[in-house]
Amino acid sequence: MADATGIEVKNLYKIFGPSGEEMVQKVKDGMSKTELNEKFNHVLGLNDINISMPGGKIQVVMGLSGSGKSTLIRHINRLIDPTAGEVLYGSEDVCKMSQRELREFRRHKTAMVFQKFALLPHRTVMKNAVYGLEIQGVPAKEAEERAARWIARVGLEGFEDHYPNQLSGGMQQRVGLARALTNDADILLMDEAFSALDPLIRMDMQTVLLDLQEELQKTIVFITHDLDEALRLGDRIAVLRDGAVIQQGTGQEIVLRPADAYISDFVREVNRGRVILVDTVMDTSRTLDGGLTISSGIMLEEAAKSFAESGQGEATVVNDDGKPIGVLNVQDTISAMVTPATH
Repeated sequence: MADATGIEVKNLYKIFGPSGEEMVQKVKDGMSKTELNEKFNHVLGLNDINISMPGGKIQVVMGLSGSGKSTLIRHINRLIDPTAGEVLYGSEDVCKMSQRELREFRRHKTAMVFQKFALLPHRTVMKNAVYGLEIQGVPAKEAEERAARWIARVGLEGFEDHYPNQLSGGMQQRVGLARALTNDADILLMDEAFSALDPLIRMDMQTVLLDLQEELQKTIVFITHDLDEALRLGDRIAVLRDGAVIQQGTGQEIVLRPADAYISDFVREVNRGRVILVDTVMDTSRTLDGGLTISSGIMLEEAAKSFAESGQGEATVVNDDGKPIGVLNVQDTISAMVTPATH
């Protein structure tokens, strides 16, 4: 598989209102979202967003309602035009594409999965899944063969002739995912895709997505307001507030080193044992002779179970080749799993 192309968002501003372009300089000069609204009746949607979204990985954008995350994802396929800035896909700036180029980009390079499923109610599961290929002009037989594969992969084999209103919410979202995958787009845009689902179905859909991603390695931009979901899915996470990026990095970096009090509040309730890897906590300056071994890349919770079952207080951490790369002890493991007290 060829390396997937990443997305580079540079100096992106969105100001809603008739004179947005004039207002960019005021925001650059430090005017707040509130002041802009009160004095000029313009709304600051995005404020100088800079994010490198890695190719073939899942980039999560998270934040509370009104933080700008849905506005941001709609700039990637230019459903919303920016006031200033660039959205680069490889060497192409999506913001500078002509209407024809943009249409081709949307049809062939991007697919979107929405919170409210956005299925066509008068079309069956199969007819929903082939919709994008129909628009591309793919012959019906080939389109249905491609769609059938993805319908089966998301666990809906046998439901091809059902209509959306005959399916549960979780099944409808599987149809949305099958439709996006049938398009074979490089970029998958997922806007709160699982947030309308019950918690168990939501976990199930996250697993489906992670399993598919392991094979497909698409460039996925996933919007959520749920930190557990962000940590489970995201190779990289960007946290937005009031239209600006407050912090970005891996889930581990954000949990272990929150940038400010706002993010500290966010991560306080996280089950750290299921987020932090043994590699982050181990002592790389030592090795042990014999005793318990633990694989690198596992979560602290698993390591704690190994300590409990073996009764040992220290373990050698080994890499995929079985080579020792550090030592983990039970005290450090437990300490790292406990959220630090805030003062």
